[in-house]
Amino acid sequence: MVGKGNQDSNENLPSDLSQSVEIFRNRLGKSSDFKAREIILPGESSPVAAICYFNGLVDLKSINKMIATVNDFLLGEKQGKPSPSSIEDIIPGDLRKSGNIDNLIQAVLDGSTVMLIDGIPSAAIVSLPGGRRRSVEEPSSQTVIRGPKEGFTEDVATNIALIRRKIRYPELRFEDRTIGRVTKTRVSVAYINGIAKDEVVKEVLTRLDRIDVDSILESGYIEEYIQDTTATPFPTLINTERPDAVAGNLLDGQVAILVDGSPFVLVAPVTFFKFFLASEDYYQRYDISSFLRLIRLFSFLVALLLPSLYIAVTTFQQEMIPTTLLISLAAQREGTPLPALLEALLMELTFEVIREAGVRMPRVVGPAISIVGALVLGQAAVQAGLVSAAMVIIVSFTAISNFVIPYFSMSAAVRLVRFALMLLAGTFGLYGILAGGIPLLVHMISLKSFGVPYFLPLAPLSFTNLKDVLIRAPWPLLKTRPSYISSDNRDRQASKKQSKNSK
Repeated sequence: MVGKGNQDSNENLPSDLSQSVEIFRNRLGKSSDFKAREIILPGESSPVAAICYFNGLVDLKSINKMIATVNDFLLGEKQGKPSPSSIEDIIPGDLRKSGNIDNLIQAVLDGSTVMLIDGIPSAAIVSLPGGRRRSVEEPSSQTVIRGPKEGFTEDVATNIALIRRKIRYPELRFEDRTIGRVTKTRVSVAYINGIAKDEVVKEVLTRLDRIDVDSILESGYIEEYIQDTTATPFPTLINTERPDAVAGNLLDGQVAILVDGSPFVLVAPVTFFKFFLASEDYYQRYDISSFLRLIRLFSFLVALLLPSLYIAVTTFQQEMIPTTLLISLAAQREGTPLPALLEALLMELTFEVIREAGVRMPRVVGPAISIVGALVLGQAAVQAGLVSAAMVIIVSFTAISNFVIPYFSMSAAVRLVRFALMLLAGTFGLYGILAGGIPLLVHMISLKSFGVPYFLPLAPLSFTNLKDVLIRAPWPLLKTRPSYISSDNRDRQASKKQSKNSK
């Protein structure tokens, strides 16, 4: 989709080469990286052809080879060979032809090469991609011990190829959109025809078509524009760097959104429990995978509730603590000047500052600063009597539990909600946690992701879809895809009866 007010004009390319090149230079502001290499035959004073491209976006070796081919052809034509009747006669191969100036200029901006011929009022658009690009590397945010080590890059064409290598199926579809009046960003929607629901695919494309903005620089822009609601801290789309994760989601019936310039691919629709599933769950035994999923869900509850519970029981409900532990906690807090709520907020904010500093620091010293800073500050705070040792343990275990969640977007939501629950716990105790937790649960149940309830298959309850949620059943039992995501084609594997019939 091209933004409003920026529709293509009907201006046609003139047949005069010098006029065409001048139009290109003027429309592109005579930019220094724009090149128009002219071809002048021996004995001629004026050029007969020109190759237009942006330096750094094309392969210069291919450009030189094409120029040599065109030069030899035109030189032979000058010596008596039949003159060309069209552009295709000069450059054989896969190319497009256009006589519209806006289309040709946009092709150059997209990284293609445009060849102009004197006397022909149309030009050839040839794709010769090149320039420096990041190679396929291991994902930095989602690492696995067992599984593929390749990750998406910033080039959408490369990302599409990575998915194609995983799913060699003719029904795998990619539909492109161009979004951004200024950036002209390519956005590609991937789905498997016959497995993904048609209404979901149509809804995704409709929401993309509604976007009218001047720039799209990352998939996060798209995520905020197409999500069902922005009034929630919880993500309703998954973003991942892993091609195998996207391939697995496509095979379940979901839709992927690839944005040129971003290594993070969006997946929709999703449910809450999808954020606790890792790619590695499907590459190792089902019992180990199920145990690790339960660990992740437990870590989610710890990261969300542990500081609040500690504040509540030490401030209001001390009778719930065993006597021996209560005496130990009281002895630790005897010399601390701050109440438990301010103590926890101080430690949590300190840790957030250290974590943010570790991200922004150079990679060589970032991890060292984070670890040493946390150890030194924690030990110094305890010795100075500002915080208790128990509070340092609570905050540290909470932070570690937060890192267990596979997707950063969900862990960030947990960090935000945790502060609100801490304030409620410090004000009303356990009743405050319930007063915040119950509306939070109701809010999560009310959320939807492209029409799919966020808490499926628990709310509403669906027993047939519980085989791959809290635990993972063995592969022979995972015969069908989730009914709330995929279309009528739900069969993953043939049943025994079908196998006998096929024989």
